[in-house]
Amino acid sequence: MCRTCGCSDGVGQPTSHAHDHTVDHDRAPGHVHASPSATAVVLSLEQRVLERNDRLAAETRRWLGARGVLALNLMSGPGAGKTTLLERTLRDIGGELEISVIEGDQATDHDADRIRSAGGRAVQVNTGAGCHLDAAMVARALVELGPAEGSVVVIENVGNLVCPALFDLGENAKVVVTSVTDGDDKPLKYPHMFRAGDVLLVNKIDLLPYVRFDRDRCLTFAREMNPRICTFEVSATRGDGLDAWYGWLRQRAAQAHRVGEG
Repeated sequence: MCRTCGCSDGVGQPTSHAHDHTVDHDRAPGHVHASPSATAVVLSLEQRVLERNDRLAAETRRWLGARGVLALNLMSGPGAGKTTLLERTLRDIGGELEISVIEGDQATDHDADRIRSAGGRAVQVNTGAGCHLDAAMVARALVELGPAEGSVVVIENVGNLVCPALFDLGENAKVVVTSVTDGDDKPLKYPHMFRAGDVLLVNKIDLLPYVRFDRDRCLTFAREMNPRICTFEVSATRGDGLDAWYGWLRQRAAQAHRVGEG
């Protein structure tokens, strides 16, 4: 359960169609004028939900690790270019690395269709009113996806720079995508997301001549939030910087494969 928006827990199902799950915001935790005892109940419930999520995520991580599968949690705000990045990655190195995708969206299977058109295997998870994927949704999708040993699974999370940072999905690394059209202050506005990330991709750098974006300022803010974050500046459409991104992918996939063999 997400206190930020009141979205429901565990509604997402692997599907090729949208499911409509509505939320009564007048009754959601963030909209109730509750007594201290009621607040304590809400906090206790949230803690149990997160603990259950973390246990399932740990089981998923062990299951993937035993098979040498590299799992990435790909996160961004809407429109930063996650799906375009995956399409380009599949077309460029899909013959070298077997990459499959779990697509998370509130509705439609448009992005899963784009992944399949680019040559990848995909399972769509529609969350309805939910603003993020959780470990239960991913575990169900993995059963349907059936990733091969030694392959790469990319979990493209719902476009949202808040709640996805809070939920472990059983991934090996969190990859955050921002774009030059988003503005250079996103790391300051959404610190939890950038603190959680292992990798930051600054996308759409081909548009730098046309927008007000200070790349040094953005990267400085990101490193202030998270000194260990690994950064790449890329254009998923023009191809700038993608060789470095592919090199990182190859290295992490090889590490996961060695762990699985061990």
